Amino acid sequence: MLETALKGNKGYWAWVMLLLGVIGAGFLCYLYQFMFGLQITGMSRDVSWGFYIAQLTFLVGVAAGGVMLVLPYYLHDYKAFGKVTIVGEFVAVAAVSMCMLFVLVDLGQPIRMLNLFLHPTPNSVLLWDATVLSVYLLLNIVIGWKVLEAERAAVAPPKWVKPLIYISIPWAFTIHTVTAFLYCGIPGRGFWLTAILAPRFLSSAFASGPAFVILICFILRRFTAFEPSKKAIQALAKIVTYALIANVFFMLCEVFVVFYSQIPEHMDHFKYLYWGDGILVPWMWTSVALMAIGIILLVNPITRSNEFILGITCVVIFVGTWIDKGMGLISGGFVPSPLHYYNEYIPTLPELAISAGIYGIGFFMITVLLKIAVSVKEEAGTAA
Repeated sequence: MLETALKGNKGYWAWVMLLLGVIGAGFLCYLYQFMFGLQITGMSRDVSWGFYIAQLTFLVGVAAGGVMLVLPYYLHDYKAFGKVTIVGEFVAVAAVSMCMLFVLVDLGQPIRMLNLFLHPTPNSVLLWDATVLSVYLLLNIVIGWKVLEAERAAVAPPKWVKPLIYISIPWAFTIHTVTAFLYCGIPGRGFWLTAILAPRFLSSAFASGPAFVILICFILRRFTAFEPSKKAIQALAKIVTYALIANVFFMLCEVFVVFYSQIPEHMDHFKYLYWGDGILVPWMWTSVALMAIGIILLVNPITRSNEFILGITCVVIFVGTWIDKGMGLISGGFVPSPLHYYNEYIPTLPELAISAGIYGIGFFMITVLLKIAVSVKEEAGTAA
């Protein structure tokens, strides 16, 4: 099936070349980082996790969001998701791959990654985070590829694929839960020391992940013969609605507990993010505004059923959750420090270029995998 990725029109190849250019620029910046170390980034002694780990946190959610397609289709036999399930699985493959690449570049020396496997520490949450991500990546690759092969041959998937599908459903919850526990396990950081962090992670994942899948479906409909049903799109939109409301509710619960209880080390982080002169204040209020707009547009059936408005709403939600988890969560947890000292963190241009390169790899993977999927569906007559 790989040969189908080598066939495409001028628009397809122009997009591929653009992505390869972004990847190349990011790789050159990574060579610069490899030579001079993490000193080229904006990280410091006080802020040891920066833009790279922030993207890991956000993309784990995008990957986990795919289960909102797999679960209704395979457990509840919701036929409307049959055609778009492969989109969620391949988006998960690309998202988890980007997560691992962001961890790799954050290590400085990539060979350090081997320490996780050569010298495993079972009481380290980081080991378990790497394990669940690796297994989830493998599960989605095998499931997606075998289901697609079976569709191309017009036969049922192998029987051993079904147990893997059932395993992948709870596993999707673990990848974001374990990532949340990674932060909860640092007692010196009051911003993360909350039992509700894992539910917040999952609710934001089930908002941003399906929102991204909806956008991918709209793009595929525009440029290919792939035609996702309106019923599937609207069902996904409702999932995004409930998940986004839950995410905002959990955040408000945090605000109430922190300020009603007057917990100093917790209040410092919220004050830094939403008040004062911190560089993230306008970003965080933008995130709040975007999520509020997203809820208003999704709750209203008229605006939700309008696919043009729905597409804009999904972009709004995706950006809003990216700011909240991709910037606010990490920087907000490190600034201020446990000693209430403020050391601002600003990502450098090389840091951003490397991140853009990794996103380029992710979008390249999505492009190739979905090109294969659409080509197979066109051959099998199931695209429309």
